[in-house]
Amino acid sequence: MQLTERQEEILAFVSDYQREQKIPPSTRIIKKHFGFSSQTTVVRHLAGLALKGAVEQLADGAWGAKTNEIQSLFSLPIYGEIPAGAPTSEEQQNLRALPIDPAIFGVRPSRQHLLWGLEIKGDSMIDAQICSGDIGIFEKREPRVGDIIAALVNETTVTLKRLVEVKGQRILRAENKNYADIIPTSGLECQGVLIGMIRTRVA
Repeated sequence: MQLTERQEEILAFVSDYQREQKIPPSTRIIKKHFGFSSQTTVVRHLAGLALKGAVEQLADGAWGAKTNEIQSLFSLPIYGEIPAGAPTSEEQQNLRALPIDPAIFGVRPSRQHLLWGLEIKGDSMIDAQICSGDIGIFEKREPRVGDIIAALVNETTVTLKRLVEVKGQRILRAENKNYADIIPTSGLECQGVLIGMIRTRVA
C-alpha cells in the first residue's frame, strides 16, 4: 500500500528514534516533534500506518516500527519535477531526499539504489490517479508496453506518459482526453518506470 508523505515522515522518525534509543517514541514525543495539536492526531496517523503494516502496537500500548521497517528505510533522492502535461526541457536537479521502505513498492534491497523520485506537475495523467504535487517513485529499468514512464523525447524534452504501441511504433499517451498522443520523431528514451506514488495532498 502507498504511504502519504506525512506517514513516510512519521515512520522515518519512529524508526530512527527506535534504532537510536532502543525503545519506540511515545505519542507525546511524536506530538512534540511534529507540532501536532493533540495526541489523538498522532494516534490516528499511527493507526493508519498499522493498517498498512508499517508499525504495530506493543504490549505496553506504545507504537513501534516493525523490525524490517527499522532496517530497510532508504533515502530516496528527489530530482526536481517532471511535467504531466506538455514536455519540457527543464533540467532536473537533486533537491532533497525522502526516507521510504522499498519493500512497500515491491523492490528488493539489492535494487533500491535504482530508485529515484520526481514531483509531478500537471494533469495529463489524472485519469490514472496521478495528481499534480504527488511524488512519483521511479525504477531504472527497461520499460514494457503499458508502463508509465519518465520519457526523454527527441533527446530534448521530458514528460510523464504511458508507453503504448500503435502499428509497431512506440508512442506516449496521456491519461487525460484533453492531451494528444506524443509521437517521437528522433528518439524516445525511458529514464525510469513509475512503480509507486506518494500522495502529498489529501482530498
